[in-house]
Amino acid sequence: MAAPLPLRLSARLREKRNIVLILTDDLRYDFLGFMGHPFLETPNIDRMAKNGVVFRNGFVTHSLCSPSRATILSGRYSHAHGVLDNQTPLPPRLATYPQELQRAGYRTAYIGKFHMGGASDEPRPGFDHWVSLRGQGVYSDPVFNVNGKRSKHSGYVTDIITDYSKRFIEENRERPFCMTIGHKAVHMEFTPAPRHAGKYASAAIPRPASMADTEANYRGKPEWVRRQRNAYHGVGSMFDHTVASFDDFYRDYCRTALAVDESVGTILGTLEKSGILEDTLVVFTSDNGFMFGEHGLLDKRAMYEPSMRVPMIAHCPGLIHGGQQRREMVLNLDLAPTFVEAAGVPVPPTMQGRSFLPLLSPAAGNPAPWRTEFLYEYFWERGYASTPTVVGLRTDRYSYMRYHGIWDLDELYDIEKDPDQMHNLLGEVRTTTEEGPLIQRIKDPELKALVRDLDRRLFKILQETGGAPEPNWRSAG
Repeated sequence: MAAPLPLRLSARLREKRNIVLILTDDLRYDFLGFMGHPFLETPNIDRMAKNGVVFRNGFVTHSLCSPSRATILSGRYSHAHGVLDNQTPLPPRLATYPQELQRAGYRTAYIGKFHMGGASDEPRPGFDHWVSLRGQGVYSDPVFNVNGKRSKHSGYVTDIITDYSKRFIEENRERPFCMTIGHKAVHMEFTPAPRHAGKYASAAIPRPASMADTEANYRGKPEWVRRQRNAYHGVGSMFDHTVASFDDFYRDYCRTALAVDESVGTILGTLEKSGILEDTLVVFTSDNGFMFGEHGLLDKRAMYEPSMRVPMIAHCPGLIHGGQQRREMVLNLDLAPTFVEAAGVPVPPTMQGRSFLPLLSPAAGNPAPWRTEFLYEYFWERGYASTPTVVGLRTDRYSYMRYHGIWDLDELYDIEKDPDQMHNLLGEVRTTTEEGPLIQRIKDPELKALVRDLDRRLFKILQETGGAPEPNWRSAG
């Protein structure tokens, strides 16, 4: 990936601003009221979107909790920061946005679920104030590590995280601060706040067309996708039958999201009462998406759209003309450089994302050309062995998936014509050791040229971001 083009920011854009990142867990991009969900109500997030900028093409580069969170902190691809699973800690010497802002005089805080480096809840570099859970934590009566001391709290985890966040704003409103709010919600096991337990009991639960167990749905799909239907992350198994039913599972996810929406309202209200809402950059997003039956799958990890797409909303009334809907591809990779630039600090050269501040303000005019593609990666996990390693390229039109460690079908979808990813353009080109490189077995000359070009672009990003590509592997011919 080429080095970011220089962008000219107005004086207004260069001012130091308070920064609040609201990071949810496993929240789909389309499970929001303003996105047209059939019954889930999110009035506070909707209001934030109405008064801010919504990036309709928000993505993560690795749809798994810890790798995505490491990318958010460091602005680096997973293969570059080294956190490839949920057990590996972030290298302490790696530049992160809280460390950069802390050095610039910001008061920094992490409040909520951190979930990186196994189950550790120990304070991490870059944060002046630390309130976190051990590993996944629990929804009811959680134990928090508050600046090195653990204590049990009574109540619901989302509410407690919100209370700590509100207090931090009130105590630090006279100086620039950067607060990251890491919600446990809406991670399994979905557990709504008691006040939301009965919501949506009669709501009809939608099912994606690709969920049906039919030959037509699985035609052209890799064999691992079909087999996973009855494995842990499939609708046939429902997490080894620990979930009562698909409908209850879906409803509890929505119910659990309601407290997050209330939290957003509390945070924005506290900023407003403190007189600092106008010039506080608030970003709402998720560490990855979630599949609800697409291709017979549940959870995340796979490079399908519901897994890798996330909500991405930026709010700052003093900077943003509200009500904008942007189509640029904005990634979790871009959050760190955005926050650093919003603080008036030079973006470290180690950060591989790009500040999206110039996309927020009409005063910036037409910024330099934005990206039209990015690299996606997921690395096989021993505990969830039914999902293989994938290295892929998502462009503004195509989604291209190359699987490693298995001899099966790769996948290529024309997202413009086939947004639900039903027709694999490589569905007849099986990857085997006997038949030689993939590119040699594609008969259609236009498809062959497209795959060759996508391979070239994928390996180019790998090379430019510190990966270890083998550019001739399966691409000769």
